[in-house]
Formats: sequence, structure tokens, C-alpha cells
Amino acid sequence: MKIVLEHLTKKFLSRQIKNEIVVAVNDFNFEIPDGKLVGLLGPSGCGKSTTLNLICGLETPTSGKIYFGDLDVTMLPPENRGVGMVFQNYALYPHLYPHLTVKQNIMFPLENLKGADKLSKETIEARALEAAKIVQIDGLMERKPSQLSGGQQQRVAIARALVKTPGVLLLDEPLSNLDARLRLQTREQIRRIQKETGITTIFVTHDQEEAMSISDLIIVMKAGVLQQMGKPQEVYNDPINLFVAQFLGNPAINTFDGYIKDGKVYIGEDCIGKRDAKDQEVTIGIRPEGFQPDKNGCFHCRFDRVETTGRDTSIVCHNDLCTSDPDIRAIVSGDEKIDVKDGVISFDLKDHKVHVFSKEDERVIR
Repeated sequence: MKIVLEHLTKKFLSRQIKNEIVVAVNDFNFEIPDGKLVGLLGPSGCGKSTTLNLICGLETPTSGKIYFGDLDVTMLPPENRGVGMVFQNYALYPHLYPHLTVKQNIMFPLENLKGADKLSKETIEARALEAAKIVQIDGLMERKPSQLSGGQQQRVAIARALVKTPGVLLLDEPLSNLDARLRLQTREQIRRIQKETGITTIFVTHDQEEAMSISDLIIVMKAGVLQQMGKPQEVYNDPINLFVAQFLGNPAINTFDGYIKDGKVYIGEDCIGKRDAKDQEVTIGIRPEGFQPDKNGCFHCRFDRVETTGRDTSIVCHNDLCTSDPDIRAIVSGDEKIDVKDGVISFDLKDHKVHVFSKEDERVIR
């Protein structure tokens, strides 16, 4: 099912400052194609969860519209939207009903249907087993949630959301309570489940690696405003502004004070490229994988050390015009020859890994 947000805005009264209005979501416009998995990401407090709550109906927008397909669902209650939602804390009812098994947890949403929607016991059990098979926990149906690992518990929560055969699946930080190994396993399971079911899915996370690894599209937010939407690698390779460039990537992009003069881009006295733009001061971002050691290279840094991390080598160096981490990190092949002369290392730079941003509005200069 396609999801469309038109000029969606949500304002709250601040809990900290009397009479102050907080704009949690600001004039959001985007369209999520049918059957895609979309990662909604940004730093804490940027409005990700509020956006999800608006889509599922737990919050009412201050203005704007929400469409599922051609249906305007802006004012529909959550139970009438055909949405399955999985929260950060699993919401498996063990604190309310400790006697409920995995099977009973999955069946719970169907057992509470009323009137014409009410289902027979046989149908409910069959649908619960089908959902459990999709998330590969059908062998755990008689266990209690407390007897499961964190990853298994999260899969029970997903099965409970799927059992209603929703048109839309919303996942709000579903992996944040898991350890690193389980996070990796569970995100792969989520991708598999989404591919098998074809349900349009929005996955909220502050972890950019998580979103980029499983999403068809990513949406990057900052302070309630959509910054950029696109395929993960396209957004990484072609960030629209400095915020997006800095938010995506691990290790983070290296940034420097620089300037454009006569169509050439400089960091200090080093000319590192060209841009068809007016003379101005700029911020220059260089991805760690954008450095190529070359004794005759155009960019010079003070060499510090080499760190080997498996297949890659990280060259750690310094430049007085660096504005990000004091350490500049250049990631190169483990077989790369590193030539240091008088404590200085020189690099050629891969032009498509170098991004130039205006000091005025931090937008990219192509």
C-alpha cells in the first residue's frame, strides 16, 4: 500500500518552557511506494517517532493529510487504519498477563475483534501459526515471553503485528534493546519478512548503518524537517547538505575549512579540485574512503599512525584546518603502500568522495 504525507505538521506545547510551541514535524511531504521498506532516521528528538505515531493514528496532526493509497486516513482511529506496529519495548503483555504464551500473545489482537470482524477460534489459531512461521518461531508457541531471548521476543511482537494482515507495518526503534549480534540477526530477519510479505514498512531508527543495510529508501530528518530522501547509497554518495553528509557514514566524513577561488577548491594552500562557483569560504567534506596515498598527491597532512582493522587499513593523520574529529581517518586497502616523508603524508583525492558545502546555508555546491 502506498503512503503519502502532504504538508504534515505536528506542534506540541513544550513541557519545559511555558507557552512555547515545539514543532515536532514540520511540513512533511513524501511518498512511500507500495511494498517498499523505508528507513526513517535522524538523531534523537528529530521527530521520527512522532511521524510514525501520526501515520498509525496515535497522534493527530496539527495540519496536513495522510493517505494510504487513495484513502484519506488523517482522522481515522488507529484500529481502522489497517496498521501493524512494533514498539521498542516489545509490548508483549508479560507485565500484565504473565501466563500468556507466545501463541496467546500472537492471537491476542484477533481475539479482541468485535462484531462482523470477529473470527472463529480455528481461524485465529491458523492465522497465528501462519504469522509465527513467517518469523520462524512456530516451534516456540507454548513458551512464555520471559523464556525467550530478546531477538525472539521481538519476533513475537512482529508476528503479533502481522497476524492482523496489515497493509502497513511500522517499526519504532525495534532493535535498540538488543545486543550487537542480535541486532544484526534481527534486522536481517525483518528484511526477509518484509520481502516475503510485501508489506509497505517504515522502520524508525537513529542508527544509520542499520537503516542503510536493509532499506529500499531512507529518509533523513533533522529537527522535524525532512532533509533528504532516496536510495541509501545515493544519499550517502550525494548528500544534499552538510548535516546529511555528517550523519551518514562510519567512520564519519572528515570536514575542513576551505575556500573557492577562481573555480578551484582549496584547503589551505592545497588545491584539491574544481567547482564552478563564485569565490567564497566553504566547508569541505572528504569521505574516509576518498583518500589515495600518493607521494605526489595534492593534499598534505601530518602523519600520526596506522591502524589495521582486518581487511582495511586506517591512516590516522592531522591537518590544522580539520573541523571534525581532531583525527583525520583515511581508509585504504591493507595492501596499500604508505609513503611518509618528514612526518608528512600526501594524498590524491577521489573527486566523487569530496563534497563542498556553502558556509551560508550548508547546502552542497555541485
